[in-house]
Amino acid sequence: MIVAALTDIGNIREKNEDYYYISDDQRLNLFIVADGMGGHNSGEVASKSAIEAVVDYFKKNYFYLTNKNIASVENFIEKSMKYANSVVFAQSCSECELMGMGTTLTLLLIEGDYFFIGHIGDSRAYLIRNNTIKQITEDHSFVEELVKMGKITHEEARVHPQKNIITRALGVEEKIEVDIFHDNVKPQDILLLCTDGLTNMVTDEEILNEFTRNEDINISCINLVNLAKINGGYDNITVVAVKEVTS
Repeated sequence: MIVAALTDIGNIREKNEDYYYISDDQRLNLFIVADGMGGHNSGEVASKSAIEAVVDYFKKNYFYLTNKNIASVENFIEKSMKYANSVVFAQSCSECELMGMGTTLTLLLIEGDYFFIGHIGDSRAYLIRNNTIKQITEDHSFVEELVKMGKITHEEARVHPQKNIITRALGVEEKIEVDIFHDNVKPQDILLLCTDGLTNMVTDEEILNEFTRNEDINISCINLVNLAKINGGYDNITVVAVKEVTS
């Protein structure tokens, strides 16, 4: 397994409210991206606190999960994200400056022959396999709802003036609903987690092109961040790529 990650403040923002995590424990193949929101410093507080809470929950409980079948792992991921929600929500209620803060959170866990995704918000997870790219997650956003209703196209959604309005986030309310996905992981698969600072500036085809023409996923991540900045870089940009190299 090869991992690459990069975060950048972009061209416009004064602070980087994105945050990411790559596991330093070989027993735990866990990777997360989060994109915080809120006034003052609360966006960066929310994304960092949410990821730290998920990681803390995993490190305290995951190794004691004796039966790691699909259902139990999915249930564990959901519990970890709901725990993080309770932590961030409590923080937002305890300090006036943090009131209303929230964050997206997209999580990747590789366990055995499977990968699992936990997701809330409009950060994304992609699977790149056999020279194709597939968006695994669904954006929890206002424009995505318009797309699903057939009122606008995906291309129109990319430039819609309300594209930054999200319909689900972690930490904003006491209870949350999260999406969970799983699939087999195969040799040469690349799993990509990224915030909307990338996907609002770069197309899926451009993402695929970078990972198919470069053997080194670190170069792909650098090129994609640079391309997002060339195309405007209006938001913070974060990418985490994981390539499965075992046969």
